This record gives sequence, structure tokens and C-alpha cells, in this order.
Amino acid sequence: MASRLNSRNPHFLPRLWRLNWTLVILLLLISSIGFAMLYSAAGGNWEPWASRQSMRLGVGVVLMIVVALIGVRIWMRAAYFVYAGALALLVAVEAFGAVRMGAQRWIDLKVILFQPSEVMKIALVLALARYFHSLNIEDISRPQYLLVPLLLVGAPVALVIRQPDLGTALLLLIGGGAMFFLAGIRLWKFLVLFVGILVAAPTAWPFLRPYQQDRVLTFLSPERDPLGAGYNLLQSKIALGSGGMLGRGFLQGTQSHLSFLPEKHTDFIFTMLAEEFGLFGGLGLMGLYVLVLLYGVAISIRSQSQFGRLVGMGVTVAFFLYVFINIAMVMGVVPVVGVPLPLISYGGTAMVTLLGGFGLLMSIHVDRDVRMGRYGEPRDD
Repeated sequence: MASRLNSRNPHFLPRLWRLNWTLVILLLLISSIGFAMLYSAAGGNWEPWASRQSMRLGVGVVLMIVVALIGVRIWMRAAYFVYAGALALLVAVEAFGAVRMGAQRWIDLKVILFQPSEVMKIALVLALARYFHSLNIEDISRPQYLLVPLLLVGAPVALVIRQPDLGTALLLLIGGGAMFFLAGIRLWKFLVLFVGILVAAPTAWPFLRPYQQDRVLTFLSPERDPLGAGYNLLQSKIALGSGGMLGRGFLQGTQSHLSFLPEKHTDFIFTMLAEEFGLFGGLGLMGLYVLVLLYGVAISIRSQSQFGRLVGMGVTVAFFLYVFINIAMVMGVVPVVGVPLPLISYGGTAMVTLLGGFGLLMSIHVDRDVRMGRYGEPRDD
């Protein structure tokens, strides 16, 4: 009986053992820091944030393992279907999405609020990797072959801008651009595009919503409205500075626990961590993030297939963008755009989606020696 089961699914257990468990431990360690900070944000209570986040982590870890156990060839064949599903969800948001805080970004499943734009970040990586894998290196440099991937990026960006969610739209645009670069698009084309954006930027200003204009102006001069648009950023900088080298101590942050620091459990949670654990605590968390990024790059480079390399690097770049933009945002280096700190900030869709992305990365790790033709067929050369 046992031999019959093994013959039906001969690769399940070996594949499970071949997962990159060091990477899993790193992700769980970062998540545990998130639980501690959410516990602190609630004044030393697991409710309402830390307990819910632990359940979401459980769902995310299960999803990550399931995704990792699926072969990379299957993910290549399913890439366009995953993208189409994510795009259909964005269209559904446009049609009957739930409105929260003046934005229509979520689908209300009654039990949870689900944000499809987070899923699109990973779905877009899969679709672009699938497309570029099917091209020869000579085709990538020809303009006519760039129309399809430009549409793949442009469609979700346009839908997300309408929600409106400019921060997520920029993440999709930057992540898509990174995939173009990784696929072999020449650097000078990006420079031409960048110059064109700079020239056209002033004409886009009137089309920004008032709160988006306030964010840009506040970034340039937060002191112009210290009790209004600039309040969040000024309080964030005060909290960062008050932490010093070693911090005020766990549960001892004054800015957060005296309610000066807004959004302390979501966008500005890194500020609370830096206030309670100081510069060393912030650098420690950033060190863990760097280790995860190094694992992502190493796994991607080791893959023998172009699809695997592109998906691995795409997921790693998406993770890097989350980390960089959130930390830079709370320091005032970039405008506030509402990007969560991965695996730390309170929020379900971003955490589960990112862990699903890391499942793809581990699937690539397990199948690192698999070679694939243009359409996913096995290759021996």
C-alpha cells in the first residue's frame, strides 16, 4: 500500500525536504518581530492586531509551502491564467469594490477585506517572466515585441490609479520596469523614458488629487503644515530621533503610546520599532531583510531557466521595493505613499501575497536544475 502511494506521488516528500528552510526561518523571525511590535502598539495586548496577524501568517505559510511544492514548469504554464485572474479581480474592484477612507481598493468578502492590487504585484512578475522566457535575445531588442509586455504592465497600472492608489501603481510600474531590465532591455531606453517622464511631470500635476498634491508638498516641506498634512512625517522623525542608539525600551515608546504617532501599526511601524529599540534595533531588522534579499538573488542566479531567474528576481525586487519605500518614507526620504513594511505592518493581503511569492522563489530553488524550452518543454542542453 505504501509503495503504491509513493508511486503515485514520488516527489512530494523529497521536494518538501529540499525546500529552503533557512529562508523560511528568516521569514518567520521577521514576522515574530512584527508580532512583538503589534503587541506593543496595542499597549501590551495581543488584541486587536497581533492575534489577527498570527492567523494571517498561518494562512500565508501554508500557501507558501503549497506554492513551493508545485513544480516550476506548472507555474510557467499557469502564469497567464494567474495574471488574468488578478486582472479580473481589479476589474471587479472597479465595478463593486468596497470603499474605505475615500478609496475603492478592496473586495469585501464579509470575513476579510481583500486587496487585489497586492496579488497583481506577483501575478505581473509571473506573466512578464513567461513572456520574456519565450523570446530569443534578439527579439527582446525589437520594439514590436515590447507592445505585449507594455500592455501587461499598463492595464493594471491604469486600473489601480483609478482606485485611486498612486503608491501601488508606482510599485507596479517600477517592478514591471525592473523585469524589462532583467530581461535584457538596453539601459539607454530606460534613460530616454525617464527623461520623458521628467519633461511630462509638470503636466500631470493638475490631474493629481488634492491629498496626493499635499503628500508631494509635505515631502518637500513638512513644516509648511505641522498640524495637518505634515503632522505624520514630523512625528515620525521625532520618534526616530528620540530612540537614540539603544531605544527607550519595549513598550516604553512615548510617541507611539501617547498617540502622537499615527498609523503606528501599519505604515509607521518601523518608526515605533526604532523608538523602542533604537538605531541598533532598526539596523538589526534591516540586516534580516538584507539576508532575505541575498537568498532571493542567490536562488535566482542559480536557476538554469530564464523563467526561474526572472520570477526569482522579480519577487526579490518586489520585496526590496516594499522595504526600501516604507523605511525611506518614514524617514522623509520619499513622499508618504502608504506602502506597508513587509511581514511587520498589520495587514493580511500584503503578507499572504508576499509569502506566496516566496513560495514561488522556493519552487525555483527546488527546480533550480530544470531547463525549459520556450513553452515549458524539458530541455537537456
